[in-house]
Amino acid sequence: MSDAIAPFDPTERNITEYKQSHSDLRAAGPLVRVDAPAGGSAWIVTEDALARQVLTDPRFVKDPAMAPLDWDRQMAGLERPAAEQASLTTADGPDHAQLRKAHAPLFSARGISRYYDRMLVIARQLLADAAESVPAGTPVDLTLDFTTRYPVAVVCDVLGIPPENVDRTMQACRDMFNPDPAAFGAAFATFAELADAALEAGDGVAAELRDRLPADTSQEDLRYFIFLIIFAGQPTMDSSLGYLLAGLLENGVPGTERKVLEDFVQTALRRQPPAPFTLWRFTATEVEVAGVTLPERTPVLVDLFGITVAPDRPEGPDLVFGAGPHYCIGAQLAMFEMRALAEVFAENHAGARLGVPYAELRQTDIGGTQGSKLTALPVVFRE
Repeated sequence: MSDAIAPFDPTERNITEYKQSHSDLRAAGPLVRVDAPAGGSAWIVTEDALARQVLTDPRFVKDPAMAPLDWDRQMAGLERPAAEQASLTTADGPDHAQLRKAHAPLFSARGISRYYDRMLVIARQLLADAAESVPAGTPVDLTLDFTTRYPVAVVCDVLGIPPENVDRTMQACRDMFNPDPAAFGAAFATFAELADAALEAGDGVAAELRDRLPADTSQEDLRYFIFLIIFAGQPTMDSSLGYLLAGLLENGVPGTERKVLEDFVQTALRRQPPAPFTLWRFTATEVEVAGVTLPERTPVLVDLFGITVAPDRPEGPDLVFGAGPHYCIGAQLAMFEMRALAEVFAENHAGARLGVPYAELRQTDIGGTQGSKLTALPVVFRE
């Protein structure tokens, strides 16, 4: 047990500093045993090749039914077992393949590119609103509203949720982290209503997904699939957009050509991966990994952040969005959102500047398996 390493503790630090535990984990070896937030111990994979092995091995499953029996499931942030609730993020094997087949074309680069021009419109309007919300020369903190509103507005547009529901969607996303059970329950009720609104509108990905799923898919399951699309990327995009904008304001964008913007976004993601770890995986049977025998029901994470930012990371595809059958279905949506924002910022707000020196920006994380985000991003749009 690596008692001195605390990867799940909350921290606050300078924007230029990585969380020390990622370096400590990597120094401790390719597979490191740590204390799990939900109780007991867990193992963290810290090496690229071993991570890809684990992420493609069917003996490591996503189904929460295989979590340790004594785990605090709420503390671990687990969904319901796959037998109780169909979910792209908890299904394994053929069940997962069927769900992914329905989702994948809609969230491919081609599928998402249909919405790119509308992303530009959303980014342009929200940035203009932010710029006009304060007097000239006064900084506006983009982490207070913009970095949440923009990705929520985009995903609502993609799904076909009427735009007047953006504020409700934002509040429901926030209430998913509310410890009050009543607020959490109200958030789920709101997500169900939002799903129904998108399906009734019938002009977005929600309706297309319904038509691609088996005819016997229940309304409850369909609502849950739509909820996952809305919420799964919201915390990570909120974080990623702050770092993207901070880097853009500090370094500028070298151009607005598509390839230049794509490279800019990829670089930003590699410097600050949106999620520190994969979602939990559990051994479905006894497995030997890196010379360690892991019993059935052993919880395992991959240190996506530590592996991605490691100075000796191998050339080739990165692990920003994972690998294997559970590669993030929303990866293209995230990258198109970020590219649209960078394009609009470069074209419409080239004179904007940070309200404080870049080196004074701070970042924090709430602990557990959640990632880091900027504590504030003050931006002066006009003098």
